[in-house]
This record gives sequence, structure tokens and C-alpha cells, in this order.
Amino acid sequence: MRQKTLAENGFERFRKTTRRERFLAEMEQVIPWRKLCKVIKPYYSVPKGAGRPPVGLERMLRIHFLQHWFNLSDPAVEEALYDSRAMRQFVGIDLGHEPVPDETTVCKFRHLLESRNLGDRLFGLINEYLAENGLNVRTGTIVDATIIDAPSSTKNKDGKRDPEMHQTRKGNQWYFGMKGHIGVDSQSKLIHSVAATAATAANVHDSRLLGDLLHGAETRVWGDSAYAGQGDVIREHAPRAKDFTHKKGARNRPLSDDDRRKNTTKSQVRAKAEHPFFVLKRIFGFNKVRYRGLDKNANRLFMACGLVNLYMARRILLRPT
Repeated sequence: MRQKTLAENGFERFRKTTRRERFLAEMEQVIPWRKLCKVIKPYYSVPKGAGRPPVGLERMLRIHFLQHWFNLSDPAVEEALYDSRAMRQFVGIDLGHEPVPDETTVCKFRHLLESRNLGDRLFGLINEYLAENGLNVRTGTIVDATIIDAPSSTKNKDGKRDPEMHQTRKGNQWYFGMKGHIGVDSQSKLIHSVAATAATAANVHDSRLLGDLLHGAETRVWGDSAYAGQGDVIREHAPRAKDFTHKKGARNRPLSDDDRRKNTTKSQVRAKAEHPFFVLKRIFGFNKVRYRGLDKNANRLFMACGLVNLYMARRILLRPT
């Protein structure tokens, strides 16, 4: 093992383990690094010849995950690595021997994942890893969707908003962006399905993606009133499932007291779908799209959902066996 330089050892007399250090130490242990790198390796070419030394695949993947966890752009993650000792230790960078990979290198790695649609594959691999550790998908699915905002300003080079994003109204408020649709296991609260294609612009109704969010072995399906009246779709994709989506009233056909009580009972289960959204949007900061175009943001969403699952399952994965 290479000896650390003074740049890394420092002369601090008083140190405290921060929450960031504890979080990164936990994620270090629960992420299946070898399996994830094995998927990316066939597409990751290391440059040869003159120039900077090549950057290892796992190191670039660690930097990519830092971007998701702390909501960092390509230049921002470079700055953060120079600024944060905890992040450098997680990535394995010693400033006494080497610089931080620059933002162009980070950008090229991200484009590699996007061009090969590897976010979707890595999401599936993470779920397989969780299943191997006893976190299996059960027979109940909660379906839900969330709006992810996009910049509505036209003060850019093209003078236009992103043509792949659209506006929609929720209540009395208008939003511009895309939607992330997820299917959540009703027991573990883990995401087992994600829908994020060109059909998920914000003006597309939630129920249009219902079939893509079911794994087929369900016995019960929960959802809010946006999924009401979709019994035929549920039976087509999950023949054994019972429809536990909310009843929806109308101006001339209000809900009965019995329907309201049933909706309240269903909400106790359906609310579990808010847990992964809380991690995604509040802890990881995925409130807004970062890139132009649905495909790039869809790749980010798939990868983020895989990391959300690892975050929520980390306590179980870290239990001594």
C-alpha cells in the first residue's frame, strides 16, 4: 500500500467524523462495485500514449455517484473533490501524487453511460444484487409519478425552451418539465420499475405508463385517483392483481362516505411510494432536470433510482450475518 503524503495526512489535532464521511463509508460497503464495473467495462476504453495517465473505471464510477448523491454538475464535482477530503478518500485521490480528473473527463464518462443506455442496465443489476441479499420484490405494487421541473427560460443560445419537455397543470399550478414514473414494492418500499422515455413528458397522464410499472406477479396494485378506471390495464399486465387504486369522484357524482373511508385506508399503503421520492428529490436533490433532452435525464433517473434503493436498503445490507 502506498504511503500517504503530508497533503493527505495533515496536522489536525482535533477531528470529528462528519455525516458525509459516515454516509460515504456506508455506501462504500453496500455498493457492488465489481458487478457494476463489469457491465461498463466493455464500453470503457482507456486512452493510450502521451497525455494524462488514464483514469480507472471504478474511480470514474465513484465520481459519477458523487454527482448523484450531492447533486453536482461536471465542473462542480471537480471543485468539490478539491475541496472535500471525505470525497477524495471515497474516490481514492491523493493530491500529493495526482490531480482530480477534470470536468471534461467527467463529462465524457457521463456521455458514455448515456449513449449506451447503461443507467437502465445498472438499475436492473442493483435490484438483482438486492434480491440476492434477501430484498425480493413481493406481490404488491404501488404506482406513482412525480414532476421533475425543467428550466422554462428562453434566455439560452437557441432562444427556446427544451422542445422535449412540456407543461402540465397540477391543481391550480402549472409546471414545465418531465415526469418520473415508478413502481414501488408495497413491503420493502424499493423501486422495482421505472418509466422514463419520450412518453413521460409532464403533460402525459400518469395512467398511460401503468402497464410499464407492473412486474406481473402482483396480487394487489395501489395508486392515487390518477390511476382510477384502469382495471383492464391491471388485469392485462398482472392477471392475479386486485385493483386498490383510489376511487375518483366527479362534480355530479361525488364519492360516498364508504368510498372516502376506503380511500383513506388505501392511502396508508400508497404513502409508502413517497419514501423513495423523498430520497430522490429532497436528499439527492433531483428536483430539476440538469440536461436538455429526455434521454439524458432518463438515464440520470434510472441511475438515481438504483442509488435510492441502495440508500434505503443500506441498514439491512450492513447488518452482521
